[in-house]
Amino acid sequence: MENYFKGKNVEEELQRDKIPIKNLPENFLWMQVKGGSKMANLLSHASGILEDKAVTAVVWTGTGVGIPKAISCAEILKRRFSIEHQVTKLAYKNVEEFWEPKVDGLETIVVKRQIPVIYILLSVNMVPDSSQNGYQSLQGKKFWQKGPANNSQKQHQSYKSKKPFKHKKNQTNTS
Repeated sequence: MENYFKGKNVEEELQRDKIPIKNLPENFLWMQVKGGSKMANLLSHASGILEDKAVTAVVWTGTGVGIPKAISCAEILKRRFSIEHQVTKLAYKNVEEFWEPKVDGLETIVVKRQIPVIYILLSVNMVPDSSQNGYQSLQGKKFWQKGPANNSQKQHQSYKSKKPFKHKKNQTNTS
């Protein structure tokens, strides 16, 4: 690769009508998070719009290194506004990197990659299709359960019984 330098990148643009979540509300806020986005700016913008009740749903989208930041923003907003309904989907977007030759006689190399993208829908109102993959709610059915949650059962059963901690007795050396 010492005979090449990096040229242009051609990225597939994310489009509002291609969000892979079923039955999106007509009016929702779409927050696109990049690696360099400031969380304070993103959260203040989304919070202001939700407080004004201009929308009842927010879709957070993060690509590549922006995914952890998008997840954090969604979790903070979900806790701040007690948003009950969430749908999470993963997808990929295509990127082509062009590597131009430094030496005559070599061809341009095109590297095609797929970068992960996360979509997180937070909705104040009930999601029409709560049976779709990736649906979560604060109450009721969890994504791994078939029916409603049963709180009477112990959620986490340990496989090993815990043994009480035994203290070692101090041994005194009597010489």
